[in-house]
Amino acid sequence: MPTPTRSFLPALLSIPLFFSPAQALAQPHDAPALRAQMRQLIAGARDQVFPALVNISVVTVDYWQGKETKGRSTGSGTIISADGYVLTNAHVTDSGKKFTCTLSDKSEIPATLVGEDPLTDLAVLKLDLKSFKGTLAFAKLGDSDSLTVGDSVMAMGSPFSLSRSVTLGIVSNTERVFAASDDEFEGMSLDLDQRTGLFARWIQHDASINPGNSGGPLVSMDGQVVGVNTRGGSNMSFAVPANIAREVSNALIANSEVPRSWLGLNVRQTQRTGFDKGVLVTSVDQEGPAYKAGLRAGDLLLSIHNEPLNIRFIEEVPPLLKRLADLPVGKPAELLYLRDAKESKLTVVPEKLLKDRGDRTALRSWGLSVQQITPVMARNRRLRDTSGVLVVGVRAGAGASTAEPAISTGDIIRAIDNQPIADLAAIVAAYESIMSREKLPDFMFFEFDRDEKQLATLVKPKADKPEDPPREVPKAWLGVATQVVLKDLAKRLNIPDSTGFRITRVYPGTKAAAADLRVGDVIVSINNEKIAPKGNQDSKTLERKVRSLAIDQEATLAVLREGKPLDVKVTLERTRLGPDEARRDQNRDFEMTVRELTFFDRDDNKWDESVSGVLVEQVEDAGWAGLGGLGSGDLIQRIGDRAITDLASYRAAMDDVAKTQPERISFVVLRGIRTQYKFVEPEWKPSADAKEPAKK
Repeated sequence: MPTPTRSFLPALLSIPLFFSPAQALAQPHDAPALRAQMRQLIAGARDQVFPALVNISVVTVDYWQGKETKGRSTGSGTIISADGYVLTNAHVTDSGKKFTCTLSDKSEIPATLVGEDPLTDLAVLKLDLKSFKGTLAFAKLGDSDSLTVGDSVMAMGSPFSLSRSVTLGIVSNTERVFAASDDEFEGMSLDLDQRTGLFARWIQHDASINPGNSGGPLVSMDGQVVGVNTRGGSNMSFAVPANIAREVSNALIANSEVPRSWLGLNVRQTQRTGFDKGVLVTSVDQEGPAYKAGLRAGDLLLSIHNEPLNIRFIEEVPPLLKRLADLPVGKPAELLYLRDAKESKLTVVPEKLLKDRGDRTALRSWGLSVQQITPVMARNRRLRDTSGVLVVGVRAGAGASTAEPAISTGDIIRAIDNQPIADLAAIVAAYESIMSREKLPDFMFFEFDRDEKQLATLVKPKADKPEDPPREVPKAWLGVATQVVLKDLAKRLNIPDSTGFRITRVYPGTKAAAADLRVGDVIVSINNEKIAPKGNQDSKTLERKVRSLAIDQEATLAVLREGKPLDVKVTLERTRLGPDEARRDQNRDFEMTVRELTFFDRDDNKWDESVSGVLVEQVEDAGWAGLGGLGSGDLIQRIGDRAITDLASYRAAMDDVAKTQPERISFVVLRGIRTQYKFVEPEWKPSADAKEPAKK
């Protein structure tokens, strides 16, 4: 639930930064002037940043269940330069493929991702200003080190994807860190593999933020951006300091990444260790530069390049980690350490810090989603090395899922057709090579690891084409809907000695409607054969009996109407097509599945025979159709200038759209009782199926 809006005045009156309570009580006649001054102060700070605030709408692409899956998310950001760079959170841009920024004047401008840095949860977008007219407002990054506890700050953003807003609070901690149960610094994580917050001491404040505020600015009373709001809850909010954001954004703009060093060690403060200087090394990666240089867990690191270290408290650990990460890659660094009461020196050559998470892609025809294995991922899963690719999803019905044994999420693919799969690029190359052949092989030979076991299986390169559901042979049908009447219900219906089937609906336009059948009638026999259900398991007894008769046969139904027996003659007719038997069409470009209209759809929606079209059954939320506003249950009646009357006319219209590839396509749909116009704006690109699987 959104936090109720707080009054600015009571909050400000309690802020010692401006006036003490004693001063306020001593001069009550000055309250109106005080209120005006405070309002002016807030407005002045707000107006320096608020015009640079943007709402960010993101279309995400992820790779799960063996396919590319699209979604939507929102966040906030701040324009930080006249040429349109936008500072936000990495978890806002994560998996993003399409970005749209809404500016203060409500204009929508597309943006591209410049770079993201998950370790600090920061990212930079670049606005496409080709069609923008006017002067672009931007905000300045201030000095976050100047903040003190008690300073007033404003949080700006778009909570819950609503219009931009401002909340007010105070700084409660300028050096917030998060510790494990043993008081060792551990940072945070965005998911299983992705670490974050390693180098930041967070600004903690109580200005309310909610989902959607992520990436928005934390603003001081002098109108400077002093932080980037990242997470919050329980009246506590946390922001990345602006001094870190400035350094990271500059690196992203210059290099699209933040170059960092890796030594392969963890440290903790000396508090409660018995040491009064240095920093304690708690673990050393055996594959890392520090281990190769001779450093071991338990050593006390005393200096770097002759600069002494004295990390006494946990709040001092993140700046040290940043200092180690800032060492030049490949340039030897001299470390002084203490082991067994003896000081020694060693030279370590820092390596480049690699990404925590590997790229992903979907191999659509194989029904596989796979991911590059990074050193961090290998350590988390205790893998022997980073070779192979990790399976992160398998599509039901695809060759990988129907193999024996089937390939499953978590498997490590090592080889295909006796060719080693070293990494993501290797499996993409194998996919392209195999799927480009004129004649596909019947099976591919996969070798993979699962729980330390080395398995092999045969996989079909392409799943069997899905067939339309089988249609039953036409049988006799009675045009009514019924419910089972058992003993307890029969008593309440005043027919205590009878059970049967109560008519709940007589379908209009059927032969049952032409007969003298009514809602409320209880059918107790057909053609003198008693029908007495004993439980809900007998709910199909009447249907089975009707189907055993002939189409166009006249049947005599014995019914109870208001407790009195009555015989009704009705001619049985041919079974009607139901949704389960309807033909379907799946369009992968528009990511939408439709099916033909059935008798029961018309009845449920109270549509007569003049209503025609195809029924939308499923729409990917952030696919082309979903972004255009089409939804499940819509009845498509027109596409462009083509009337849609059935599945054949729909397929013809969509084939024409695929050939002409228009910039915008109009859809006329019937939704409930209203006809609505929807506009879909495709992004026509070559298929990524065989030539270039999309990567994350």
